[in-house]
Amino acid sequence: MSLSQHARLARVMAIAFPALLLGGAYVSEYGFGLYPCEMCWWQRWPHFAAFGFALLAYVVPPQRLWIGAAALAILVSGAIGLFHAGVEYGWWPGITSCAVVGGGGSGNALEDIMNTPLVRCDAPAWTLFGISLAGYNFLISTAAGVAIVSLLMKDRRA
Repeated sequence: MSLSQHARLARVMAIAFPALLLGGAYVSEYGFGLYPCEMCWWQRWPHFAAFGFALLAYVVPPQRLWIGAAALAILVSGAIGLFHAGVEYGWWPGITSCAVVGGGGSGNALEDIMNTPLVRCDAPAWTLFGISLAGYNFLISTAAGVAIVSLLMKDRRA
């Protein structure tokens, strides 16, 4: 069975948004030195899953199921982003200790540990208009997930 125009658009969005958000995360990390904390990683894992689900939607039936699973994973990342942003803004306490970036690989373990930057989960590494990266992940992921689900639902109403 062929997908409707709405479902095809939802499938494209389901692969594009995780790819763009993960790409942005890696550019900020490796291009600008904004290393992820533990909760930042928590936000990435659902995007990896969403990307995989969206790829499956291109080759494995039922395609709508995989698109829906991708949308759900994107929404989960958005929810984690909201929680992380709340920790950063001091709305509630975090449930994790701060994460650190892996050692530099100089061959001297003590030197690598001492030169590893500490990345705090409760302090935003970067903001724009007062919104942290976790906040932007919440906004973008939630909007994308809702849009994908809405597109899939349009076929059900027709």
